[in-house]
Amino acid sequence: MLVTLKEILKLAEAKKCAVGSFNTPNFESLKAVIGAAEELNQPVIIMHAQVHEEMGICKMDEITPIMLFMADRASVPVCVHLDHGTELNYVKKGLDLGFTSVMYDGSEETLDINRANTSVIVECAARYGASVEAEVGSMGAREAGEGGGESIYTDPELAKAFVEETGIDALACAFGTAHGIYLKKPQLDFDRVKRIYSLIDVPIVMHGGSGVSHEDYKKVIECGVRKINYYTYMAKAGGEVVSNKEYIQFHDVVNDAITAMKENVQGAIKVFANIK
Repeated sequence: MLVTLKEILKLAEAKKCAVGSFNTPNFESLKAVIGAAEELNQPVIIMHAQVHEEMGICKMDEITPIMLFMADRASVPVCVHLDHGTELNYVKKGLDLGFTSVMYDGSEETLDINRANTSVIVECAARYGASVEAEVGSMGAREAGEGGGESIYTDPELAKAFVEETGIDALACAFGTAHGIYLKKPQLDFDRVKRIYSLIDVPIVMHGGSGVSHEDYKKVIECGVRKINYYTYMAKAGGEVVSNKEYIQFHDVVNDAITAMKENVQGAIKVFANIK
């Protein structure tokens, strides 16, 4: 069932839980994520990130039709989301291809340019009936980094003004998480999340969700996080299971990786949705 980000996050807010948002740069990860969500009967967000093209994984126009097809035929609500689009033309292309939600990431621009570009995307997305996520502050290195990079925490008052001025549907905030594999335990600023949640009227998004402790997941959800982005440890689970075996036929590699990623995703969804 294909839905928008705004629709799926209404479900999360009503239940005071978070929806898992998983990068799915290939067919195998799509199978794992949607399969996990269907077995648990939970909504899910599947994502393509602009950086995946830089990593040589899959181009947006190659993977998007498959994402949309699998989301539409799924038995649970599925949002098809463009993650970390840093160029206006790239985000517009995503809307043309059918993404039901897009993230414009202007976190490396000045606040004024970030605000102006985000407003352009919000107006553009409205013509497609799509939702928009944006970011204030910065998690540092995107997706591919190990342990992220220099982080600029989100200022609550700036977040409030940004949401009001742009009309976005969800806000990605920096409060101590990082993309990639954590080299040390993240120190999360829960009070900052609470303050932002009290000031804005849209859901808070947590990037760099892989590798956070179950206890900290529960705390950030209590503080107001409703979307948790997750990829690295899912991909790590798939890589580890096949690295420990010898194979003759490639389809066996694929099937084992899908199973391992699916199990990892199910564990994450259970924590996010507070399923015992």
